[in-house]
Amino acid sequence: MGKLWGAALAAAALAGALALAYAVGAPPAVVLGTAAGVVGLLWLLVLLTLPWNLYFRAHSVLAEIAISRGKGLEVSQARDAEAARIARTALRAAVAGHVVTAGLLVALTAATGNAAGYWFAGFFLVSTFFRPAGAYFTQLRRRLGVLLKDVTHPRDDVVELRRQVDHLHAGSRVLEEKAEEQYRAVAELRRAVDALGVSVFARVDEADRRIAAMGREFESAVNRLTDNEEIITGLKAFLRMLRTPDVTGT
Repeated sequence: MGKLWGAALAAAALAGALALAYAVGAPPAVVLGTAAGVVGLLWLLVLLTLPWNLYFRAHSVLAEIAISRGKGLEVSQARDAEAARIARTALRAAVAGHVVTAGLLVALTAATGNAAGYWFAGFFLVSTFFRPAGAYFTQLRRRLGVLLKDVTHPRDDVVELRRQVDHLHAGSRVLEEKAEEQYRAVAELRRAVDALGVSVFARVDEADRRIAAMGREFESAVNRLTDNEEIITGLKAFLRMLRTPDVTGT
């Protein structure tokens, strides 16, 4: 919209300048020729801008639809048909604008007898290929940029990925070494606990044997010291209780 306003203001300023030139006494043929040339250039600008922009925009939409489908996105077929229809309409309007304008210039030239009109008609016909040629070279440049990005950025990504993989590999190796050290420490601790358990059980058995021996010696001493059967019987029962292993503790 800003470009259209700028063009309108420029056309208005030029029209004012031509009117002023005619007012100060410029030849009418010069003024009319200049006005016709300016109007022709403005019309050429419109032809090279509006319909061709619609045409290339529609083809960009078709390309984006193809990319989206290539990535697995669902896009309705109606979108393709609509974009293709707009592209065909814009192309026909653009080509028809150039051809019709050239035909009108030829007819006007034949009526006025000014041979310069044929040159303008030929220029309008040749200008039909201006935008397609410019778009073609622009597309080539964009494609080269994409190709350059594809061959350089993945290379940098691969180098960075290799560096990260090497770093992760070194970290995993350190963790494996630490894990092996922990396994060895746990094994040593288990062996120490097992040895301690064996030692404790041996000491308990030795204590039981000593208590049993002391009980037998005490019973023998009691038998030698007294003949009272009741006392002897009670002491023997007490000694048997001492020699009997504690069932709840084992």
